[in-house]
Amino acid sequence: MKVAIICSSFFPVIDGVTVAVFKRLEQLSILGHQVIVFCPDYSPIKHIYPNYQEYSGEIFPGVEIISLPSSKAIALEFERDVTIKSYQVILKSLAVFQPDIIHVDEAERLGICLLKLPGVKYAKKYNIPCVAWFHTNYIDYFDDYFNLPLGLNKLIKKIFNLLFAKIYNAYDLTLVSSSITAQKIKDIGIENTFCAELLGCDLNQFNNIQKTTNFFAEQYKLTNIDHKTKLIFLGRLTPDKGWNFTLKSLVKLPTEIQHKIAIIIAGDGILKDEIEQTLTQLTPNVYLLGRIAPQNIPALITNGDIFITNSEKETRGLTIIEAGAGGIPAIAPRAGGVIDTIKDGSTGFLYQPGNEADFLDKLTLLISDVNLRRSMGTKAQEIAQQYSWQETVDNLIKIWLQEINK
Repeated sequence: MKVAIICSSFFPVIDGVTVAVFKRLEQLSILGHQVIVFCPDYSPIKHIYPNYQEYSGEIFPGVEIISLPSSKAIALEFERDVTIKSYQVILKSLAVFQPDIIHVDEAERLGICLLKLPGVKYAKKYNIPCVAWFHTNYIDYFDDYFNLPLGLNKLIKKIFNLLFAKIYNAYDLTLVSSSITAQKIKDIGIENTFCAELLGCDLNQFNNIQKTTNFFAEQYKLTNIDHKTKLIFLGRLTPDKGWNFTLKSLVKLPTEIQHKIAIIIAGDGILKDEIEQTLTQLTPNVYLLGRIAPQNIPALITNGDIFITNSEKETRGLTIIEAGAGGIPAIAPRAGGVIDTIKDGSTGFLYQPGNEADFLDKLTLLISDVNLRRSMGTKAQEIAQQYSWQETVDNLIKIWLQEINK
């Protein structure tokens, strides 16, 4: 099968979208498919990503990355957006490649940048299917990045709901990997929604890693924390990830609990300094590791004790799946796609969104009860075995083939 993928972001940027795209390409290459991938050019920010060239050209057998003209992304200095000039590059490459199907990741972001629906016109002209994947609740980010009057905020959100629905309804299918997210986007008018298990994790990597003594001392030069309960945070240090709630809550942990923990944060973003300054008032054992290469994430998670995310806007929560594969319980708000991933009270805890007391009660219980953590981690690891990239990419290929054979 010949597959053209148009995506709003790719490695070396590391987030749920880029990891999913990269792992998908890896599997498609193993299975012998031919793929071209269009994504932003990251060379203008090589000072942030000196290894950007590793993710251009033929990165796997049969998989070629085509870098598109790009500009600085809004509010994110470590991201790029494609420009209008990219569209002609896409059309010319599609004409040469002649795909059997076009797959678009984050069609709304690409559509706004290109001022066109990526892939749709070409697909209709040549009578091939064109599907999209809804990855990110961008509309919910308005409250985090724009301080607007309530009435104006609601109006803008309503307009964008209509716009996003129009964009996604132009595709043959809009894919999501969470029943919660599926219902959410149906409610805003996206009628072609199709929900399936499409996200996974590298189970081979996770299953070959064991907790080791002195891991953090040897790998990250973090000494004297082996006896601490290690709280793991993984992701962008940006407002949409719930850091305001995190900082307000954690400083209220009881003193006796503060002495028991080490806070380990992997990621980067505009809130880095604020996070570090606030949390070091809580405990000296706060460590910001910066960006971690994807291949190092399994060991980091496995050697932690509790995984925490306070984002209420995840469409599924890839890092929650990874926490389960690493054998540690997760705690998250009862909001968004993480509801489909955490079995409350069994593999982790869901707390009432915005409720600091509920969050702290459940976090304190996990910190204090090592047997509960181990029990939950074991159950989470068992469930995570169903989320291999091999299986979830197979699910995606079946969807593609159904569309091709219609």
